[in-house]
Amino acid sequence: ITVRRKTPTKGKINMQRKKECVAMLLAGGQGRRLYALTSSIAKPAVAYGAKYRIIDFPLSNCINSGIDTVGVLTQYQPLILNEYIGNGQPWDLDRAYGGVHILSPYQGKSRSSWYEGTANAIYQNMHFMKMYDPDYVLILSGDHIYKMDYSEMLKAHIKNGAACTIAAIEVPLAEASRFGVLNTNPDGSIYEFEEKPKQPKSNLASMGIYIFTASKLFGYLEEDDKNPDSSKDFGKDVLPAMLKAGEKMYSYKFEGYWKDVGTIASLWQANMDLLDEKPVFDVSGTEWKIHSRNPLAPPEYIGNEGVVKNSMIALGCEIDGCVEHSVLGSNVVVEKGAEVKDAVILANSVIKAGAKVSYSIIDENVTVGKGAVVGVERNAKAEIVVLGRDLTVKDGVKVLSGQKHEKDITE
Repeated sequence: ITVRRKTPTKGKINMQRKKECVAMLLAGGQGRRLYALTSSIAKPAVAYGAKYRIIDFPLSNCINSGIDTVGVLTQYQPLILNEYIGNGQPWDLDRAYGGVHILSPYQGKSRSSWYEGTANAIYQNMHFMKMYDPDYVLILSGDHIYKMDYSEMLKAHIKNGAACTIAAIEVPLAEASRFGVLNTNPDGSIYEFEEKPKQPKSNLASMGIYIFTASKLFGYLEEDDKNPDSSKDFGKDVLPAMLKAGEKMYSYKFEGYWKDVGTIASLWQANMDLLDEKPVFDVSGTEWKIHSRNPLAPPEYIGNEGVVKNSMIALGCEIDGCVEHSVLGSNVVVEKGAEVKDAVILANSVIKAGAKVSYSIIDENVTVGKGAVVGVERNAKAEIVVLGRDLTVKDGVKVLSGQKHEKDITE
């Protein structure tokens, strides 16, 4: 028997390739406010919570929400992020069709350029989205810590017949000027969007999570690209243009834990939120699992003189000193007589005998020498110390409150 494969009718969509919703994850941010922590890696690749990286959260949210096609848009220092994502296997995104795809700027036939803004980054990858003929496009930021079911947001978007739905969370009014602010009617429809207003009228802040009806998104992105006066940004250009045109736009109110970890203080606090008997943010549950690429490391070891109190320690750690109210990444060593308190220490770092680390964030592959003192006891006036990756603090050296270093500290 000879089986003949039908040739698709010209102009028709191959339905095997259709996805109801694809996600586009903006992961190209430099994260200048994280100083040494992002000098050689993109912000979404920054480690968090002993075993995770920031990008684990939106990727896990996608697969847990039933969204299995994700484009990750990278630009700044993408090497570690690309290597970490790999084929997407830890997040069940290693699919024969769909899955996770790294989307970097490329040279086209007519022009080549870096991503010029959030809207331009999505515009430059319209061909990727259109490959899957989606009805809806979910746009995410790669630098927030939270658990969220995007499928519930999509249901609300469809029910409202919206062109765009923006996830929003209530913040203290005094902090609202840091965010895009949504001014809404009682039914949640948006009548005004203000990008980081000096005097906000509302405390409903955009989370940088958008669902667009795909045909609407593509049309407005094409218009925005043709506008020479546009800054190519969703908050400044595309969303206001949609509102001005009278498109149906709704807010989707989120009431769970959400942390923008774009500053040293917020990243430190987000790590501390994982601690205590009843943590502010719990990653241990199995109902909404956060997936990550785990290092190959032996079980953690606590020696006879080792003490660990109210802390998270990852695989491969060796603790012979005292660790209190801290978060330690994989393969961290705390030698005898060393003390670590109120600190975040990332993978493969060593705290030598007699050293003291307080109220600090220490990046990967750092060695704190014998008897050295890093930071001060946490108090109202103290500031967080930041040590960048691959550096050494010489024996006996003191690193003062609030200092930020990227090179070896010898005196």
